[in-house]
Amino acid sequence: MGTKQSFDAIIIGCGIAGASLAYFLAERGMTDILILEREEQPGYHATGRAAGVLVELDFVPSILDLKILGGKFLRNPPDGFSEHPLLRQSGILIMFKGQLWDSVRQMVPGLKQTGVVVEELSGEEAMSVIPVVCSKNFDGAFLLSEDGHIDANELLWSYIRNARRRGARLHLKDEVHKIELEQGRVSGVRTIAGEYRSPLVINASGAWAGNIRKLIGQTPVQLTPYRRTIITFAAPEGMETRDWPLAADLSHDLYFSPESSGMLASPMDEDPMEPCDARPDEIVVAQTVERLKQLTPSLAPKSIINKWAGLRTFAPDQAMVVGEDPVVKGFFWLSGQGGSGIETSAAVGQIASDLIVDGHTEIMDARQISPMRFWA
Repeated sequence: MGTKQSFDAIIIGCGIAGASLAYFLAERGMTDILILEREEQPGYHATGRAAGVLVELDFVPSILDLKILGGKFLRNPPDGFSEHPLLRQSGILIMFKGQLWDSVRQMVPGLKQTGVVVEELSGEEAMSVIPVVCSKNFDGAFLLSEDGHIDANELLWSYIRNARRRGARLHLKDEVHKIELEQGRVSGVRTIAGEYRSPLVINASGAWAGNIRKLIGQTPVQLTPYRRTIITFAAPEGMETRDWPLAADLSHDLYFSPESSGMLASPMDEDPMEPCDARPDEIVVAQTVERLKQLTPSLAPKSIINKWAGLRTFAPDQAMVVGEDPVVKGFFWLSGQGGSGIETSAAVGQIASDLIVDGHTEIMDARQISPMRFWA
């Protein structure tokens, strides 16, 4: 553990949220940082189990803003930040039917004004992009040609590597079981390895964020983890899928995408669960296969190569929870990323570092994501 036990900031959790904040705080000159991760490796839960894509479309305004801001970083990171490209602009194809298509088309002018490259496609045009989709299942589609697959592992470790170069420390297998308070404000934490003192504790613990806050009392902040399942399978023999975009049918709850071993797919399930090391439910896996058979018959898998599940944690209004706790000074929320934590991490990390160092940010109206809204 070393002899040093006092830090300017302690970050609980080294998924993409905690790692990004450590990097941006270090860039702002706050380098005396300790990151505490309860698992044997960073990003074990949500970060390591996500599909990892940039999709500059969202029905929650603050999430959409953060995706667009995060996308700028992914396309053009600082010199020397990463060893490999962070984003492969393979495209994202999103299909809609009925009233959902009618309403989402109204978003196009606003998206284009913010710089998002979005093309509206008919059913036939969408089929020319991915021939296995069936136009009878949707009325139209968006093609986000400059979005695509994120190298989540490269992004995570680039945050960590650059933060550590500036002095940040990372402790693995070190779980927080108590948060110390002095006169109503944070003074440090206790873990299985000992006590660390700091006037600032950041709650970046993903699905466990609610439990971490309960260590110092009840809170009106509501966070619920939801399970999301993914399967992988071989692409049909003779079918070249490698250059396909990720395809999502939002009217029938299915997405699929090429990946290294062939294809992956998800039924976009959202089953509320207690924080845990999530495992796939066999019924949900079977539903995924059945949905592929119904919507993309020629892509239906004969067998499954792999299956896994992760947890995505949401507040009731779907917006993130970023900012200092209104009751416990020095306790800072960096939580509720839902399914957008990787693609928004650069924007959220910058915003959180601004709030910590300056007390405000010019990047966006932080009231949209402030924990204060739960006390209003």
